[in-house]
Amino acid sequence: MSPRERALAVLRGQKPDCVPWFGDLDYLATAEIGRGRRPEGFKQSAAYLDWHRELRLGFYLQGYFPFRTIIENCRVTERHEGHDRIRRIETPHGTLQERWTWLPESFTEGPVEHLLKSAADLPAYKYLHANTRYEPDYAFGESRGPLIGDIGLHLAYLPKSPFMHLVALDAGIIAVVDMLDDAPELFAETLAVVEKSHDAAAALAVAGPAELLMIPENLSSESVGPVLFEKFMRPYQEKWTARIRAAGKFSCMHLDGTLRGLLREECTVGFDFIESLTPAPVGDLAVEAWADFVGKTRTFFWGGIPGAYFSPTTSEAEFERHTRAVLAVMRTEPRYVLGVADQVPPDGLVSRLHRVAELVEECGRY
Repeated sequence: MSPRERALAVLRGQKPDCVPWFGDLDYLATAEIGRGRRPEGFKQSAAYLDWHRELRLGFYLQGYFPFRTIIENCRVTERHEGHDRIRRIETPHGTLQERWTWLPESFTEGPVEHLLKSAADLPAYKYLHANTRYEPDYAFGESRGPLIGDIGLHLAYLPKSPFMHLVALDAGIIAVVDMLDDAPELFAETLAVVEKSHDAAAALAVAGPAELLMIPENLSSESVGPVLFEKFMRPYQEKWTARIRAAGKFSCMHLDGTLRGLLREECTVGFDFIESLTPAPVGDLAVEAWADFVGKTRTFFWGGIPGAYFSPTTSEAEFERHTRAVLAVMRTEPRYVLGVADQVPPDGLVSRLHRVAELVEECGRY
């Protein structure tokens, strides 16, 4: 069976010939482009999919949003200062500014100044989202979809839940908690406006060409636990998993941090699978414990090999031991997809990707 056939069998409650093996090479590819080993545009090309075929690695994660975001009635400017990218949004209710710094050593960027600093920024943020609209942007998906073929699945993103959008991107958890304490009513009003905006974008994503749709929450339960999840995130997720299912498509969400505080809750939302699950010893819950911890659920598990295990900082012996142990669990029943959790890092060893494919064939059969 092909990677696509194996994954679809699991998602449909059937048993493939062996455990499906999928991984996210986006971060490694970014580093390869940055080092001059791959051309610009590599990740958008057919050659990127061929790379997965050479590795016998299922393709699914090239995160793209199938809509364009258009901000109206605000002055938006963006400039670069050295490695910093600075975006400024001027509204009638105040000015918002964020700064992200590119780290050339690790081929990634991170926020050094968030868009929202305190409750004083909520009126401007509320105005921003009240004046944001979306248009479908399906061209990439329509060209990419047919090229995927038997190597994998066609996935696109919905927006994050409004609360997690603030936590992960626009404010950070400390500022979010402060805003909840300082201005709870204004915070709730602002989230409602953001949700209305995100709903419009999510509808475009569901109507687009992708067969698999992710809410890319980027959750970790040491920052967002059950209390905040139940109050601010579950309603959005339940609404859109239901609509995705009604459209005849599969749904998933991204949970790549600590698991104990949220995995059980997320498995009751309605997702077809939870993606990028990071097990012990990097995470806080061993693969052997996932099923018993969650209990009876229709939700499948996707992940199992921490990204750090593809780095030379992890020994070959430990990499081999862990992969074999994970496959020993996953081959017991077809409710797992073996995956990288979360990405193969810039120093990831391609030889280990080849080795996982070999181990799947050797000891991943049910």
